[in-house]
Amino acid sequence: MRLGSIFSAVPATLADQPVTGFAIDHRKVAPGTVFGAFRGARFNGEDFIADAVEAGAIAVVASDQADVPSSVAHIVDDEPRRAFAQGAARYFRPVPSTVAAVTGTNGKTSTAEMTRQLWHMAGFGAASIGTLGVTTSFDQNRTGLTTPDIVTFLNNMSGMARQGISHVIFEASSHGLSQFRTEGLPVKIAAFTNFSRDHLDYHGTMEAYFAAKMRLFDEVVDSDGTAVIWADDPKSLEVQERCETRGLKTLSVGEAGDDIVLVSRTPTPLGQVLMVEHQGKTYRISLPLIGAYQAANALTSAGIAIAAGDEADQVFDHVARLQPVRGRLERAVIASNGAPVYVDYAHTPDALASAISALRPHVTGKLICVFGAGGDRDSGKRPEMGKIAQAHADHVIVTDDNPRGEDPSAIRAEILAAAPDAEDIGDRRSAIAHALSMAGSEDIVLLAGKGHEQGQIIGRGEDQRVLPFDDVEVARQVAGEAVA
Repeated sequence: MRLGSIFSAVPATLADQPVTGFAIDHRKVAPGTVFGAFRGARFNGEDFIADAVEAGAIAVVASDQADVPSSVAHIVDDEPRRAFAQGAARYFRPVPSTVAAVTGTNGKTSTAEMTRQLWHMAGFGAASIGTLGVTTSFDQNRTGLTTPDIVTFLNNMSGMARQGISHVIFEASSHGLSQFRTEGLPVKIAAFTNFSRDHLDYHGTMEAYFAAKMRLFDEVVDSDGTAVIWADDPKSLEVQERCETRGLKTLSVGEAGDDIVLVSRTPTPLGQVLMVEHQGKTYRISLPLIGAYQAANALTSAGIAIAAGDEADQVFDHVARLQPVRGRLERAVIASNGAPVYVDYAHTPDALASAISALRPHVTGKLICVFGAGGDRDSGKRPEMGKIAQAHADHVIVTDDNPRGEDPSAIRAEILAAAPDAEDIGDRRSAIAHALSMAGSEDIVLLAGKGHEQGQIIGRGEDQRVLPFDDVEVARQVAGEAVA
């Protein structure tokens, strides 16, 4: 592909140069590469333009303030990230024929993975991209970010299309949306799960955080696309109004939904029974997952599948066969005394409340909650999480959860200020062991915050380390040690 066919504003003398790739890291530039030089919070990509050109870059996408040698094309744009992404999207072809995206504070990972499962059960080559990495029916590759950088994202999409994958859903995080890491693809379906406090360390205000998420509906999804909206969130009506203003088709889901109506939800020992109405027909679904938010994620996934053209009867039949998502109310082990131990990624106030609420109907004794809060992240949510845990769990143990560059004891103190009755056990393994030792046969233990994560992040910058730690594995080890 020639440079002039990707970017129109290229001098005629440079337009015929062949493009061999795109890069945002100057160390990955090879002859024929288009280099994206962006100003970030930690690094200024413009500082590496000379290195990229020396390595063979034939074009640089950057602001008009950047110093770009005249020997290469300078692609100028007020939003260089967006221009780079749109150019990369023209280069990385083919792409899957059906692409969907899901945004929201909580539930993105579960909704994406459940949608992938539904498409797989329908016979499609399907994949999901998000917090768990790139997941297909055959394997899973971690990317390290909910929304990977645009080059990795588009390269993955093109590679999957060449492998015969036709249906892909990706998690559209607020960071990814605000940094234009999801541009250029023909996104047919955009879904909204819910909205609550998170990432204020990055966005600053709830208004800015919400605006970032709304880019999915305002700009990213195709103008003739469909929005699938969980209708039982306080922000759902505003999302629906924005979609209708833009002219998107909408499919609303939930108790307040118009298209997939949740009539009732009855907990069972290992799941729940959902009564659902869609287009005048009633469906009884035995969902093998516990919790109201699992039902919300499952039905939102069903809405995405239906919006993609799948038959409703088949979709709802497949919902009853959904498998648990890693680290999302995942039952890690049943202790020797009969107490089940659940692991959940809940790391926001709303998610913690939802996880506790999901387990409450299944508790006949005590609900024991172990959790912490991440360092170098929104500190304002720490006391809120402490307040929620103390109000809704029967026993609370506050521990460490990715303290990064902060003093772990100071983080725990901010949580404990709102949960004075909680125990303070900094070492996470010791906290888990203590929770299991005090649990009885009628109790449930919830390990919240880390979910699928397999490391404990300590320090920042060059001194940062990731210590191996997996809540599921540690819970199983501790349970085994208790038996021994």
